[in-house]
Amino acid sequence: MKIININNDWEFEKEGVKSVVSLPHTWNGKDGQNGEHGYFQGKCVYRKNLDKANGVCYIEFNGANSVTEVFINNNKVGTHKGGYSMFRFRIDGYLTQDKNLLEVFVDNTIVPEVFPTSADFTFYGGIYRDVNLIYAENVRFSLDDGSRDGITAIPQRVGDVWKLNVKAAVTGAGKDAVCVFELKDDKSNVVARDTRPSDAAESVLEISSPRLWDGVKAPYLYTLYCALVKNAKTVDERNIPVGFREIEFTSDKGCFLNGRHIKLKGVSRHQDREDIGNALTLKEHEEDIALILEVGANSVRLAHYQQAEEFYSLCDKKGLLVWAEVPVISIYSKARQQNAEEQLISLIKQNINHPSIFCWGIENEITMTGERNKKLFAGLKRLNDIAHSLDPSRPTTCAQVAMAKPDSPLNRLTDILGYNHYFGWYMQTVDALDKWLDEFHRINPDVKLCLSEYGAEAILRYYSENPVQGDYSEGYQAIYHEHYIDAVNARDWMWGSYVWNMFDFGSAARNEGGVRGRNNKGLVTIDRKIKKDAFYMYKATWSDEKFVHITAKRYPCRVIGTTKIKVYSNLPEVTLTADGYEKTLKADRIFVFDDVPVKAGDNLVKVTAGKYSDEITLEGVEKLPESYAIGDGTPTLVRNWFGTDGTIKDDRLSVNDRVRDLLDNKEAQGMLKLAAGNTVNKWYVKLLRPFRVKTLLKIAGIDPQMTDIINGFLQTIKKR
Repeated sequence: MKIININNDWEFEKEGVKSVVSLPHTWNGKDGQNGEHGYFQGKCVYRKNLDKANGVCYIEFNGANSVTEVFINNNKVGTHKGGYSMFRFRIDGYLTQDKNLLEVFVDNTIVPEVFPTSADFTFYGGIYRDVNLIYAENVRFSLDDGSRDGITAIPQRVGDVWKLNVKAAVTGAGKDAVCVFELKDDKSNVVARDTRPSDAAESVLEISSPRLWDGVKAPYLYTLYCALVKNAKTVDERNIPVGFREIEFTSDKGCFLNGRHIKLKGVSRHQDREDIGNALTLKEHEEDIALILEVGANSVRLAHYQQAEEFYSLCDKKGLLVWAEVPVISIYSKARQQNAEEQLISLIKQNINHPSIFCWGIENEITMTGERNKKLFAGLKRLNDIAHSLDPSRPTTCAQVAMAKPDSPLNRLTDILGYNHYFGWYMQTVDALDKWLDEFHRINPDVKLCLSEYGAEAILRYYSENPVQGDYSEGYQAIYHEHYIDAVNARDWMWGSYVWNMFDFGSAARNEGGVRGRNNKGLVTIDRKIKKDAFYMYKATWSDEKFVHITAKRYPCRVIGTTKIKVYSNLPEVTLTADGYEKTLKADRIFVFDDVPVKAGDNLVKVTAGKYSDEITLEGVEKLPESYAIGDGTPTLVRNWFGTDGTIKDDRLSVNDRVRDLLDNKEAQGMLKLAAGNTVNKWYVKLLRPFRVKTLLKIAGIDPQMTDIINGFLQTIKKR
């Protein structure tokens, strides 16, 4: 097999304007993040000339969002629906001329039958991952079975012996071809070997006392070398990473990796970057991994879609345990069930060999508009069953939204469970988290729970000496996370948590705290240049790398008199000195010096912890600059991305309108079909036409928060 990358020199056409681009490429690198003019969602075309093919040839797309149609010489080769998985088409039958015109139409318009249709992130359009031509032999490991390699290799411990269950899919198999399987250690020594006929290419390789893949502590990898041999000649080959490991979850003790109890210290990751969107190279993936490891995480939730093959491989090598999931998110519809299944099958088949992946996520916040859809449970059960049938070795999971009740039947569908909570940001105060967790565990003592999302926005231009909920300051974000991580760590029965988010990311529909087009809940800015103070709080909690960090260093102005200096460190003792002032504190991670003197002009403040130090020069002023803070210091609740600010725009639909107003609006009709499918009785709908939406919601027992969510959706639709 020969792989030729064809990323360079494509003609790109958008709305009649042509240019030359190289892949990876997105047309939303800027407008998908700045929020100033919306962002372009539509169909664009990429063109390239290909030479005539001699022999078997495939074209491989590693990611194009979201509906892709491929043509060669005006002949349609195929269509792929879904923006995040790898897909291939065999094209040698189309490459019949010396020069052949390849046209790839990519469309990121939201369509009813493809997930996702509504979510808090930008749906970047484009061919944003590598494109390759693959030349293969007539006898080959399959390129058509939906997997990446045509091979699965699943480790299994049986008593004191580990078995590697290997299965190869072979195209053109015959009696004169055999599959050779060799398991090699990291020094290329063969530790197990077997040969099988290519038409029955299944094997079980046994190894006693292997070195285990033990997370970030010791991510040891073996390599399974697979060779397809015909007439004593190797015609195809693969190298598959293998990590021998066991992971177990219990409802009272949490998570065990290889029999060792661990708490999963997780962050979530969206894949986009400032100005380049999701069009990443290996360099950006490696930078993200380095930052995730620096903060001390041992796990990462790759939300909310299949991410790049390179990133899963980096997690294999670095020992990060991965929650992998599909974009079944926000709004369920029977119309998208088939696409949900297709995306889940692709995710599992293409990534099943990565030892870093420990679970398959089948949905995120899918009950955002409630659980009344009768097809919802059956649809999710189908996804859960598919995941188990494709990979019995890994548990399934899902991320429930806060509105799902603790006794929801969906909480017992998957093997393990996550909940997304934002107490202290969108609702109530941070203390409400503790009450909710304890009540959930009381109701569901046998459910294996983690916190799958939690976070607060931090916009760097805001500062307050007394941070409060809703002020968008780094200070409050840090306070919020201090409480959440302590709540998780205090409950041994919880198997882990996932910060939302490791990085700020693009969300074109947002307008939060004076910043448009961004979700600013990251511990690190979207350009990866600035680590927010909460980053160092987690580093102090999770990491063994010794350090000391003064918070609020971006805000050097302080009112003359005294000020409070907060310091994070994973050393037990910190000393602060400032213009004759010296004080030493002993604490766990968080050191607060309440009475640091500030005189007019410059004030050098230095902290030391062991051999580590940090410093800041404060500027003593009579009054803080007005630009430092947002609001008046009063705690406020922040509206969710799918909520409203409490006002009603008269030119938009709302819950105050009547059902007939929605039914007579084409855009609203589309939304209703997305939410409910075609299952609603038409006679019943006709009967409801005179009623106001809010009246029906009240009769149905919909709580005020859900009513606000529905109103938020309606407020996005202009009246006729």
